[in-house]
Amino acid sequence: MGLIRFDNFSFKYYGTEKLALNKVSLTIDRGEYVVITGPSGCGKTTLCRAINALIPQFHRGYIGGHVYVNGMDTREHGVSDFASLVGMVFQNPENQLVTLNVEKELAFGPENLGVEPVEIRRRIEEIIDLLDLKSLREKHPHEMSGGEQQRVAMAAALSLKPEILVADEPTSNLDPQSAEKILEIIAYLNKEKGMTVVLVEHRLDLVAKDATRVILMDKGQIVVDGPPREVLVKDICHEIGVGVPKAVEVYRELIERGIRLPGVPLTGQELATLVQEVAE
Repeated sequence: MGLIRFDNFSFKYYGTEKLALNKVSLTIDRGEYVVITGPSGCGKTTLCRAINALIPQFHRGYIGGHVYVNGMDTREHGVSDFASLVGMVFQNPENQLVTLNVEKELAFGPENLGVEPVEIRRRIEEIIDLLDLKSLREKHPHEMSGGEQQRVAMAAALSLKPEILVADEPTSNLDPQSAEKILEIIAYLNKEKGMTVVLVEHRLDLVAKDATRVILMDKGQIVVDGPPREVLVKDICHEIGVGVPKAVEVYRELIERGIRLPGVPLTGQELATLVQEVAE
């Protein structure tokens, strides 16, 4: 059945004319790392909000079909029922930071779920170490940089011990170095901790190598879904304005010149290795 399943799901926000999602069917299995990308307004954020029941329980509108997360129908369960199952990290972290310092922020969610104080303390220390937040422990969120705020927002989501991490463009307001740090942490959580990841991201050069699947969306629908090396070479990426990794662009240019590499590179290092193989 899959850990996450969209079953012919459609949604239209009240006051709008167009469907944000139009008959989306999608299954994501436990342990996958799924990157969702596409042009602005294509439905990526709406899809994320549907995974933890913000849609339809908080954002109201026309709805058709169903979304199931770990077997629970989001139309029949409240957002709180998904709190310890789905961790959400939004594009603007300051919108989800609600307390006076990092320690209180990490404790806020578990306290509201009735987690024992000893376990809360253990989680706080584990996550502060994992995300390198020691120097921020007593800081107020508004005293932090965007990258620091984003790490704290992720830490707050992880303090609930979710099985699924949904991150909606978490690097869009960050410099390249901060973005790379956030994405390294997400990749670690997937590979080493087995966490299922659903990531909306446009910096495909930084995430394609770690993803198990890439989903392209356009006009509220899924137009391509598959392994990164299969999806990112397709013409539709350019047609809908998706910025593919530079290594993939070079691969396509080489094909046009009659040079075919033995595989599709996703990074500069992979490209260099494949070119060397052809040269030899």
